[in-house]
Amino acid sequence: MTSEAKRDPVQDHLLTPQNAAFVIIDYQPVQVNSIASMDRQLLVNNIVGACKAAVAYGLPIVHSTVNVKTGLNRPPVPQIREALANVPTIDRTSINSWEDVEFRQAVEKTGRRKLIMAALWTEACLTFPALDALKAGYEVFIVVDAVGGTSLAAHEAALRRIEQAGGVLISVAQLFCELQRDWARKETVPAFIDLFIGTGGTAGLQFANDRHE
Repeated sequence: MTSEAKRDPVQDHLLTPQNAAFVIIDYQPVQVNSIASMDRQLLVNNIVGACKAAVAYGLPIVHSTVNVKTGLNRPPVPQIREALANVPTIDRTSINSWEDVEFRQAVEKTGRRKLIMAALWTEACLTFPALDALKAGYEVFIVVDAVGGTSLAAHEAALRRIEQAGGVLISVAQLFCELQRDWARKETVPAFIDLFIGTGGTAGLQFANDRHE
């Protein structure tokens, strides 16, 4: 069996390590502890997996926090700090990160037009920059099982608003598979398997075992 010739990874309509950037916003203790739209531990596991995927596949990463320098908020949760240990944070005071000059410049500096976005909360710190990025001509991909809101209704309404504006909803597993795309790309296969193990628990371990049988 032969895979087709590798498509142009920059022009590909699907996400690739060469055409996408990862944007993560406000995974700080107050925000994580206020999530009511999904299990918080699963949320953390999934966003850490998304972060590790961005690192493993070499995506440009823009990481923003809110109100750390003012003392009103704390740095990101330890799991995020560990996963993105070598990525600087851009702290701001605006609820909408797109209204922060340094944040917007960091996004522009990536040179990528496809933005994989995750933020807390869905209804504010995700929706507002997503809508502004779409308005500015970017393609926006929301990792739906790595984001959360203060209620299920608020979370779902926000996702609908983003989707109605042209945003694309994806899952953590879909993100992993879309970036890997082919088992023949052997240099990233170990990381690919580890991502499933890290986010899938028993299912992830079974996936890895099946792969090696």
